[in-house]
Amino acid sequence: MTLLTEADDVSRIAFGFMGSKALFAALELGVFTALAEGPKTAAELAGAADVHEDRAMTLLTALAGLGLVSVEGGRFANSPAAEAFLVKGAKYDFGDYLRLQVGKQMYPLLDQIEGALKGELGEGDTGSYADWFADPAEAKLYSESQHAGSLGPARQLAKALDLSGARRMLDVGGGTAAFDIVLCGANPELSATVLEFPNVAALGRRYVGQAGLSDRITYLEGNALETAFPGGQDIVLMSYLFSGVPGEAHEALIARAFAALNPGGLLLIHDFVVEADRTGPALAALWQLQHTAFTPEARSLDAGWLQSRLEVAGFEGVEVRGMIPEMTMLAQARRP
Repeated sequence: MTLLTEADDVSRIAFGFMGSKALFAALELGVFTALAEGPKTAAELAGAADVHEDRAMTLLTALAGLGLVSVEGGRFANSPAAEAFLVKGAKYDFGDYLRLQVGKQMYPLLDQIEGALKGELGEGDTGSYADWFADPAEAKLYSESQHAGSLGPARQLAKALDLSGARRMLDVGGGTAAFDIVLCGANPELSATVLEFPNVAALGRRYVGQAGLSDRITYLEGNALETAFPGGQDIVLMSYLFSGVPGEAHEALIARAFAALNPGGLLLIHDFVVEADRTGPALAALWQLQHTAFTPEARSLDAGWLQSRLEVAGFEGVEVRGMIPEMTMLAQARRP
């Protein structure tokens, strides 16, 4: 952790929202996808994005200042990161996740943060995932963008773990089954049950069908905090669940996962987790704050607490390590 010493350091944080909005606007206009065809002048980009040339120049200049594009001889081109991650259809593209979920949902929800911290959410504010996902349109927007954001971590998990002996997996709060599609695809003997809200489950079944896995991935509709976990599981996965529920529910979720697992079964908890000494990582801490904006009872989760709670609950071989660099951690634990 580096402590700030200069006024400019504070300004960079205060004005950071401008860079975020520049990125979201560029994604909305298809700037990076247009530049993937080759370097363009502001006039050429204006034609591709259907905006005035002056506005295109202003946006491109901001993107150049952020390092998202380069400029040479009056022509703009994608940076390596923009080319790899923000061009529609690229192998590792997660632009829709940023544009839709982060830009159109998470960003506006942070307007609630002061009220949430004071415990004073106003009328019409979002107070939980359950409230939020009761609206089919909001559930669709969030879930479809999150699907793109979850495929990368799912591939990481599939490469990092040997699940060859597992037959049954319960994915609690598994969204549109991105993790299940990847893990079942990599492990032909594995089948999964996804516990999710009805509006999300309806979307998830479509993704599962498109992957040709409807016979191995099924949905159990319900609320993870209320619906009984089916037993006999070899794996219980909880990805991004702890950050989106009241902190007082964490220990009960761990206990219910323990009860659902077969002896030797594996619990996987993937979430925004900070170091035990709470010095960061900054992105993990900021995501925890973001979730507090619409789940005021959410609790900032640290690696030390998580490891100790898993051990107290009776799990063995507990390990908590980084997964998405500077953002998420993965806890692994076995039921004896």
